[in-house]
Amino acid sequence: MSILVTGGAGYIGSIVAEELVKEGEHVIVFDNLSCGHRSAVHPEAVFVYGDLADRQAVRQVFEAYPTIDAVMHFASYTLVGESIEKPFQYLGCNVTNGLNLLQEAVAHGVRRFILSSTANLFDQPERTPIDEEERIIPGSPYGESKHILERILHWLDRIYGFRYATLRYFNAAGASPTGERGEDHRPETHLIPLTLQVALGRRDKVTIFGDDYPTRDGTCVRDYIHVADLAQAHILALRALDGGSRVYNLGNGQGFTVKEVIEVCREVTGHPIPAEVGPRRPGDPAVLVASSEKIRRELGWQPRYPDLRTIVEHAWEWHRTHPYGYGD
Repeated sequence: MSILVTGGAGYIGSIVAEELVKEGEHVIVFDNLSCGHRSAVHPEAVFVYGDLADRQAVRQVFEAYPTIDAVMHFASYTLVGESIEKPFQYLGCNVTNGLNLLQEAVAHGVRRFILSSTANLFDQPERTPIDEEERIIPGSPYGESKHILERILHWLDRIYGFRYATLRYFNAAGASPTGERGEDHRPETHLIPLTLQVALGRRDKVTIFGDDYPTRDGTCVRDYIHVADLAQAHILALRALDGGSRVYNLGNGQGFTVKEVIEVCREVTGHPIPAEVGPRRPGDPAVLVASSEKIRRELGWQPRYPDLRTIVEHAWEWHRTHPYGYGD
């Protein structure tokens, strides 16, 4: 199968592309490198430099590779807090760029699509763990942009028979088990890499954004899922599309507080990792924990690395051997 992976030079996209190559698939990575890294692209994948905002560039990819069977869409602005500061960028670019991609996919006969969606669809969930029937109330313009794309996909299925899977994942973490690919955001905003940067001497301390939430220790609770397990879920969902479109929440089904994550990082690295409490960030709900029962039941998905310590160990190994990320 020939698969176009947008954002395939980014954290999750590059590791999904790596897993697809291992499965023997032909992978075309399309990325403008604004957030991704050229050296993160698997050497056996085709790399095309381009921007989804340029519809002509998107069209040229489909024309140059007419055998594309499916698209996995990761390219996106993804920062919840930034989306509240820059709503037009997120609601505009994420949706418009997604539309450019979808229009060209439909025009070129592609009928399989995987959307990288988000737990930020659920700002104030009524039940925890959160299943696919939970009401959708996006917590930010970022979450809203993903919701809009999900609704667009619904109508493309109805009109064109365009089969899709939206994968709403919670906190992706860890690194590829090969140690070749990991998390290198600039600026970094995710808890585990920020904490590990303290252990590496790149930061003096890690900031805890609020300690007055209604949780067991006052800090936010999140569900951490290994990025390699996410990759396998994408592959399973792609192979299941002949049976119809699908929506899945993805997580480990258990939550850890910010303080608990920092403590595991201390244990793994052997570093004291100073931490200080700062003000809450806008758009941060107290608890986000997924129910993944649906994808387990329907596709047989089982996380290979469900333990938080293993997730941190894989992340630490990558950051320890790549203290300045990809260096490009």
